[in-house]
Amino acid sequence: MQVRDLEARLQSAAWKPAAGVDRPFVRHLNGQASPATVWQDAPPGGRLRLSVVIPTSDAYRGGSFPKLLVQIGCQDLSDFELIAVRGDPRQGRAINIGAALARGEYLLTIDDDISLPDPGTFRKLVAVMQAHPDIGMAGGNNLIPADASPFQRRVMREIPRWSSEPVSEITESDRAEHGCLIMPAGVFKAVGGENELIPRGLDPYLREAFRVAGKRVVVVPEVIYHHLPPESLRTLLRQFLRNGRQAAFANRHYPQWVIETPSRHGPFRARVPFPIRALRFPLRLAYALLTGRPIWFLCELTYALGFAQEWALKRERA
Repeated sequence: MQVRDLEARLQSAAWKPAAGVDRPFVRHLNGQASPATVWQDAPPGGRLRLSVVIPTSDAYRGGSFPKLLVQIGCQDLSDFELIAVRGDPRQGRAINIGAALARGEYLLTIDDDISLPDPGTFRKLVAVMQAHPDIGMAGGNNLIPADASPFQRRVMREIPRWSSEPVSEITESDRAEHGCLIMPAGVFKAVGGENELIPRGLDPYLREAFRVAGKRVVVVPEVIYHHLPPESLRTLLRQFLRNGRQAAFANRHYPQWVIETPSRHGPFRARVPFPIRALRFPLRLAYALLTGRPIWFLCELTYALGFAQEWALKRERA
């Protein structure tokens, strides 16, 4: 295994402005100049098998990002480059910037606050893609780690979609998510890349784009990652308040891209009319209380508050 000291290399390298990076493949382009900076670490040579793209707010994320760099440096696949895009508030634009710079046959997006416990993660994902060219997107299994705090464990068990049900075989699923997601770079660009106009709903938008292109979207076995929730209830609720505001923005301005995200693997209804979703909300609150999940209940209420605040604010400005 070849260990790359990526954390030390990051500290000694210069970040370059991303504003000049051209993205001609993007279908839904945000034309504003990106405030981000980019750091790219790659072995010498030309074409690579894998480009790992990490959008990050500050290249630290409370200490999670440096720890992630250590785990990436220990991966037993050496034929990859790492591209970190720092400081862009639009995740989709940040990923597109990374994709525009990438030299890899495959793109792997990773959130800056996940953990990769298995040094064989990159190798396993690339092997699946090479063996199954009909797969367009392949995600991993987000499981609860042993070192999660009691609060984090409870959040991941109470809130749907925060952790995933592990699969034992390649499974069609809309639980393939940006936190750990591999795609053929050519197909990613052919479908128009990430949607840079929406602040929320990037995962379902991109999954649908790949399916329209005739590609499978799957979760694969033996690929494990950990994406922990915040360590306090206050921080968790602040996150759901923001999510609610972003959801209201998307519903008002881009309702055509509002797509359901199921909590389980398998088929689902992609589009549900807004009135039905609104009527379904009190039922979800009642279900959370009846099943003894108060944290989920509070998060749903906070999400609704954020949604209402953004919706009312937009009406005042109109």
